Amino acid sequence: MEQVGRARTLTAMPGAAGAAAVGLALSSPYWLPRALVALRVRVFAAVNGPEGVVVPNDRVGPEEFLRLYADPAADGRSRGAGLSDLFWYWLSPGPEVHQEHLEPGPRYAAVARTTNAILAGASTELSARAAACAARVLDELVPGDATLVRLRDLMMPVWAEFFHELVFHEPCPPAVRDLITGNARDVVDSLKNTRLRHMRRRERLTRHLLRRLAAGEVPHDLPAELPTDRDKAHYLQGTFFNTAVVQMSEAMAHLLLALAEHPRVQSRCRDRGADGGYDERYLGHVMNEALRRYPLFGIAHRITSARIETGGGVGYPAGTVLCFDYPAYHATGTDRPDDFDPGRWEHLSARDAHHIPFGVAANRPCPAWRLAPLVTRAVTHEVLDRFTLHSSVSHTRSIPHRAPCLLVRRGHQLPGHRLAAVRAFLRARDRWEDVGRSLLQLGLGTAMVLHARRLRPATTYFAHHDAQGRPLHPADAPGDTGAGGQDAARRCPYPH
Repeated sequence: MEQVGRARTLTAMPGAAGAAAVGLALSSPYWLPRALVALRVRVFAAVNGPEGVVVPNDRVGPEEFLRLYADPAADGRSRGAGLSDLFWYWLSPGPEVHQEHLEPGPRYAAVARTTNAILAGASTELSARAAACAARVLDELVPGDATLVRLRDLMMPVWAEFFHELVFHEPCPPAVRDLITGNARDVVDSLKNTRLRHMRRRERLTRHLLRRLAAGEVPHDLPAELPTDRDKAHYLQGTFFNTAVVQMSEAMAHLLLALAEHPRVQSRCRDRGADGGYDERYLGHVMNEALRRYPLFGIAHRITSARIETGGGVGYPAGTVLCFDYPAYHATGTDRPDDFDPGRWEHLSARDAHHIPFGVAANRPCPAWRLAPLVTRAVTHEVLDRFTLHSSVSHTRSIPHRAPCLLVRRGHQLPGHRLAAVRAFLRARDRWEDVGRSLLQLGLGTAMVLHARRLRPATTYFAHHDAQGRPLHPADAPGDTGAGGQDAARRCPYPH
């Protein structure tokens, strides 16, 4: 009898193990993505090494955070930070002339003036242009009564057309729109580690811009501090057709997804008052809350050019890499920071809140700080005039799923059971996609970090150029042992 009992136990064990394995697999959407994100962070730290002081922290609170960010000595952008190698890798080609990565000085000042001039214009004209671009794209890409879309992908053609018109003063041909959106998607997907970067795809847009420059078809005075046509093409590509298209598409995806997930907020934004107008004040609160809850920047880093004292015995010597954590700062100074609550802005001023969606005025504010709210309003109205939005997916700052959403044309009513079924489908698909996506991000992210570490694009560049991009004298330029630039990294005179 004892042997029979032991045999039954041994027979039951494989069944129990199988059930446990099935349970583990079925529950993986609830724990595996978070575990893989934590592992990816550890891998990145192990590859790049410890670098940077993240603020706010237990010694630097929110008020000190702003003073530190605005300090004139927190002015270095790329030179001297190993972290820059990774960002330059992702933003290639032309990161050395990308406005956000230029060192302070005449070249940055000239580029910033040019960008501000291109983005300038009358508010009504800019809003009308953005609305027209949105109308064309929405009518073309969402023809049906009910359509599943990825909001970020839907918004990219809108902003590709809009920024093309600002740069070239003419409508954007479909083939050029495809070049711009292909370039922007490649940049943002590699940044989120969901795809490897494809330089040939990006270089197709560079060649197009070079042709336009050679033909004299750019109706702006581009900076003389960018001496070659390739420098100018890379400036246009990086500033307007990488960063501007990506950031505005992400901002709109966050805002529209928040509206899809909060029907009462959406209804109030969509409804017109007795005078036929929208409640623009409330929409402003919704936009502020979306930017507070889902800031477009995760970390912005600066390198100190001199020692900074913050008080209380806390100081940072020259060469310190300061990492300004936007989500952490936005989460301070308000109740229930994880809730999406536009109502908090009824009694909260953006000026007084811990709220810097466009950076700080004293240290490289986003050049689109005036433009972005204007055109965001215009495009939001175009979307809400046409559709109601429905979604049940997760909503995180990084938004790697590109914001899946159901658009239902205004005036078309979906039966309640069909709408519930679509929401259940979106929720289930999102959880399982998150599992595969997390595995993909771990593998591709590790591969790209290792590749960037081998190439060292920023370190190698500054081993042979000064802060204004001028080549160093051969006697002053260190040797370079190859693509990795290991000798250049060792002999570079700046801390890194």
